[in-house]
Amino acid sequence: MDRNPYTLVFGKEPSQIISRLPQLAEILESFCQEIPSQQVYMITGVRGSGKTVFMTSLSHKLRQKKDWIVVELNPERDLLESLASKLSSENELAKIFQNARINLSFFGFGLEVSGTAPVTDIETVLTKMFESLKKNGKRVLITIDEVASTPAMRVFASAFQIFIRQDLPVFLLMTGLYENIHTLQNEKSLTFLYRAPKLELEPLNIGAIARNYKKTFHIDELSALKMAKLTRGYSFAFQVLGYFTWENQGQTDAVLEDYRQYLEDYVYEKMWAELSRKDRDVLYGIAKSSAGKISEIRDILKLETNEFNPYRKRLIKKGLINGNERGYVRFVLPLFELFVLENYQD
Repeated sequence: MDRNPYTLVFGKEPSQIISRLPQLAEILESFCQEIPSQQVYMITGVRGSGKTVFMTSLSHKLRQKKDWIVVELNPERDLLESLASKLSSENELAKIFQNARINLSFFGFGLEVSGTAPVTDIETVLTKMFESLKKNGKRVLITIDEVASTPAMRVFASAFQIFIRQDLPVFLLMTGLYENIHTLQNEKSLTFLYRAPKLELEPLNIGAIARNYKKTFHIDELSALKMAKLTRGYSFAFQVLGYFTWENQGQTDAVLEDYRQYLEDYVYEKMWAELSRKDRDVLYGIAKSSAGKISEIRDILKLETNEFNPYRKRLIKKGLINGNERGYVRFVLPLFELFVLENYQD
């Protein structure tokens, strides 16, 4: 064994990856149609569910197409000026803008056109840029990781809404936690985001994880499936378990304590800190139940159905529990129920 093919770094695209082919195909098909059916997608899921890796994979696929330009923006900066700056810094695109006589010298981007007054409004600048790119058969994908409802994000989204109305070839892919996406979508001035498709990343396919482990560690199907089930399809857990198993020469049983502690230290403690007191109460009730039966959980918590249901729905949307089986709820994240029992304070 040489270099560890798994990673413990959040957001970094690992060499071992379980593709989400149906979701990738859905977005690529929507964006690449002659008349796009969608120009915005919002990717949501819990920390470590693979949002950033998914967005990176899609970006790579579009970068390989000669008519696509991919721009990654930092949500902490002025998004409109950053976008114009990054577009103008590409030599091929700078020539297009120069031929279109777009003078960007006012913003210090270094693109000056003699005999043409500099444009001083950033939205006007971007509109002219996108119009010239459209004439040259180009499309622009803008990616923003971990969005939140900040003033900069709201200004950018309002401008993007105008670009779409003007039929400009711009596309937006954003990732974020459920609560951040929800808050942004419910801004009164950003109604187009409320209607934008929201792709919630489900757990990875257990069979695909098992096949990956079997091939990487040269183990039998039963052992690989046992390993895969320890992750419950959680993307970060797939990487962490693989990483520690690799470091321990393929011996999974010896790394289970490290596996559990790493998930708790780097993910679960942060999630727990962000939950309301009542959310924690409900999670404790679920952890205390024998099989996740809702009637038993309500008895433990002394809650009526109409009191329990709002928390059930919210925790499902946060990606912490699964409610697919009627009358039951179960934890989505591996070993999270043990973390809840150990950290809950009555």
